[in-house]
Amino acid sequence: MANKKIDIDPGEAKEAILGYCRKKGALAAGVADLEALERIAPAGHRPSDLMPRVKSVISLGVGGQTQGAWTLPAKAMSFFGSTEGRAYTIAYGLAFMIERQYLERSVYCPPDIDPELGSRVPLQSIKLHAELAGIGARSLAGDILLHPEFGYMYFASVFTELELEPDKPMETNPCPAPSCTDMYKKIGQTPCMKFCPVQCLSGSISEDGKQADMKYDMAACAEMTQQYETLATVLAGAMNADTDEERSAMLHRPENKTLWYKMSVGSGGLLAQCFECMRVCPIATRAPLADPILRAEAALERGED
Repeated sequence: MANKKIDIDPGEAKEAILGYCRKKGALAAGVADLEALERIAPAGHRPSDLMPRVKSVISLGVGGQTQGAWTLPAKAMSFFGSTEGRAYTIAYGLAFMIERQYLERSVYCPPDIDPELGSRVPLQSIKLHAELAGIGARSLAGDILLHPEFGYMYFASVFTELELEPDKPMETNPCPAPSCTDMYKKIGQTPCMKFCPVQCLSGSISEDGKQADMKYDMAACAEMTQQYETLATVLAGAMNADTDEERSAMLHRPENKTLWYKMSVGSGGLLAQCFECMRVCPIATRAPLADPILRAEAALERGED
């Protein structure tokens, strides 16, 4: 493959690649500025650290929750609120599509942690890829990316040696929404700050209604929501238990049985379990095309089937 070349129109190739993403279910897709990624990402986590001859980083986003999911209690959301697996499936297929159609090396960028650095350091910042590709902007809710049309999405990336024209980041950030700004002026908090169960979010909004600063207590969030943190705590408690009864109680408490169940069924929801900041976010839940119902209604208004 490496010795064979075909004539490629970069513009047509980019259109076909982004079209593939949308056809397979992505709501948004774009190409990040590789030079900017290499400059911003820390050493060891730049695209070229993973794929030395990378020429382009493609980012895509799929829809988050259905409208119905937001009505569920938190304990139910933890099982089927996430749709991140759909993003990974599209990205995986895209890497194969590029190699087959354009004969250029491509790879699905793993969204996983760096095995040498622990559970809070990713191999690559999928979020940074999406931000620079112009398909999301950072919010006051722990830097979760939001889109003005699609609200809350899950993202995936593909690295390729095919050179594509990069897109630009969003010119304006949809966060904070006007209603969030109004609430902040009254009580000094936005909805995501107020309703976070562990109060891990804080920040401020400027007089012109823009983000002034954002603070996110990752440790406080992780202790409650990141079950890989919980799993280690459970195992340590069981190992250090003084009696068999205490050990059994630690391993088999109802809330801890959920961990073993999720591992046994291969649930993609093992990582993040709390959606409360997004449940109250007007952008995540009420953006014009945020969920299947809103997208269907918009299609009907356009006269589409």
